[in-house]
Amino acid sequence: MFEGKTTRVVVIGTGFVGTSYAFSLLNQEVANELVLIDANKEKAEGEARDLNHGLPFGAQMKIWAGEYSDCRDADIVVIAAGANQAPGETRLDLIDKNTKIFKTIVTNVMSYNFDGIFIVATNPVDILSYATWKFSGLPKERVIGSGTILDTARFRYLLGEYFDVDSRNVHGYILGEHGDTELPVWSHTTIGSRPVLSLIKDTSEGKAELDALFADVRDAAYHIINRKGATHFGIAMGLLRLTKAILRNENSILTISTLLEGEYGLEDLYIGVPAIVNRNGIREVIELDLTPHETEQLQHSAKTLTDAMKPVLLHK
Repeated sequence: MFEGKTTRVVVIGTGFVGTSYAFSLLNQEVANELVLIDANKEKAEGEARDLNHGLPFGAQMKIWAGEYSDCRDADIVVIAAGANQAPGETRLDLIDKNTKIFKTIVTNVMSYNFDGIFIVATNPVDILSYATWKFSGLPKERVIGSGTILDTARFRYLLGEYFDVDSRNVHGYILGEHGDTELPVWSHTTIGSRPVLSLIKDTSEGKAELDALFADVRDAAYHIINRKGATHFGIAMGLLRLTKAILRNENSILTISTLLEGEYGLEDLYIGVPAIVNRNGIREVIELDLTPHETEQLQHSAKTLTDAMKPVLLHK
């Protein structure tokens, strides 16, 4: 936490993701104050009361259902509001309706001179992060999308299962859109400093198994949504990890969505890449030396986002 000062996190949207994230904050000593805002004020009040009843067992903090005016003194505003992805929908199907919702939310937050960091969790997260940056007028370093932080966690988890090692000792990244065009960076995926591609027993059969593993990463949300209606625990933990990196000034490397200005040969779009995160937001983007195939995949993902962003530009 920022030493010697109160740290306030505001969560806008008390659906599955927002409340799971709030519950995660309650269980770890990350912030002093937690404010819940929702268009349904009673829902926010109910969630705040429920969370407060856990305080005797959790971290010491103040929790309340608030107003946009509470954003004035916030260090971080997490936006988890918007329409959810329904069975059969892609994340990109949500662009138009959620862009309109975000324009209202971000305008309201900025009307109280918010000067902290936005974290965007709502899908399509890359496009809505770009919209938040445009609507807010804040420096790009202080508007961060959750990007592929969850996809990377899924990737590491499944590789850990496949090789029977602790997933925390698996190092690798998912880049690109948080969606159907994301890509695994196999050329930089290691376990105990050993390249994963050197660990598979049979090159052709093993590669096919790894390709199937990545398909499970990419399509994980569809499988979960079809079974329980929404994904929220995994992304809540990812958001908590990002919050810690900011408030504790960690200079941690996380795969988030940030504005690229020439990195990877890409311009004027938010997309998932590894970046160093500290109390100022994005310190710098990490440029990996990608293979030609990985570069081609990233360019394809970027084009998909650029084409899909046109409705956002109309709302500027």
